Amino acid sequence: MIALIVVLAVAAIGSGAWAASTTIEARSGSRRSLSAMDDYELADVREQEMLESLGARVFAPVSRGLVDVARRLTPVGYTESVKRKIVLAGSPPGYEVDRFLIMKLLGFASGIIWIAIAVTAFSGHGLFQVLLVLLAWGVSFFGPDVILDGRIQRRREEIERRLPDTLDLLVISVEAGLGFEQALERTAAAVPGPLSEESRRMLQETRMGASRADALRALDERTQVDDLRTFILAMLQADAFGVSISRILRSQADEIRVRRRQAAQEKSQKAPIKMLFPLAVCIFPAVFVVVLLPAVIQIFKVF
Repeated sequence: MIALIVVLAVAAIGSGAWAASTTIEARSGSRRSLSAMDDYELADVREQEMLESLGARVFAPVSRGLVDVARRLTPVGYTESVKRKIVLAGSPPGYEVDRFLIMKLLGFASGIIWIAIAVTAFSGHGLFQVLLVLLAWGVSFFGPDVILDGRIQRRREEIERRLPDTLDLLVISVEAGLGFEQALERTAAAVPGPLSEESRRMLQETRMGASRADALRALDERTQVDDLRTFILAMLQADAFGVSISRILRSQADEIRVRRRQAAQEKSQKAPIKMLFPLAVCIFPAVFVVVLLPAVIQIFKVF
């Protein structure tokens, strides 16, 4: 019964967040539909309203109110921080700022539900009630931040993992006679992943009129990866001083390979320390039981 109540509460919160957040996309779609029909005469206001989806008509006022309340309660600078985190995560679909703020607001308001569940289902267990409310409220409120930070970390790790291979292909392409932009385009097509997506975006910026230096700086702002920042700084210095790009690419590829090898060695040296706890807690007791238990049984039989 308790598990059913918790599941229903979580489902209610999730469905409310989904319904409120999806209206943001529905409103943008309805605006595009109405703008496309500007040349047509509609019969009346009701017909114009019926062009919108059911979710937009029902939940749009609720979602607008939730967004207004969330922006009013949000600390100064938090919205800009969320925008930056979404960019660092690669702007994945479904991670709009308004949707994120609605999720945070509903997570904060869910504390009332968790208190009611704890009081009704766990009456007489004061400490357990407090711990349950704090844990559930913390997961509901800080869960979106943790998920977004996890996406950022995974994206950075993927970029770091793809960077040596990308640089090797860049070196081969540039030494074969291609220009930097052409070599980068061929490399982005050959090596899939977030680094290739950012490379294609950088090429689009340069084709739209941005300088290579500005496009490289924007790439650094969107990724915030140390190894990639080192490569970008080297490329900026090469542009400033007229150094050969192929030589810079070769040296950066070798340096990143060395750092990658050193990072692997560091992880391998940490492995014995990380294995100490599972060995001491999980493996050694079982070994002692298997080895010493027959001797202990024999001793009890003798004495």
